[in-house]
Amino acid sequence: MFDKNILTFNPGWDSNAQKLATFTDVRELQRQLKATGVKLQTEADVDTTGPASFTAVDPDGNMILVDQHVNAILELK
Repeated sequence: MFDKNILTFNPGWDSNAQKLATFTDVRELQRQLKATGVKLQTEADVDTTGPASFTAVDPDGNMILVDQHVNAILELK
């Protein structure tokens, strides 16, 4: 699936892929990184909500994937 090393971060999940009560949305993380000058390879659509992802490459050439699978706003029950 990936031909090189890849680091993956999943906002909204704990280490057991269980949904967290609160977390920073992938689009906000993307905004913060871009504001500091980080160049992204792909970007999440800022006009959407819910699952999204973006990618970057670290100085050693490793891909970094920030891949959110859940909505940032919890559903009220």
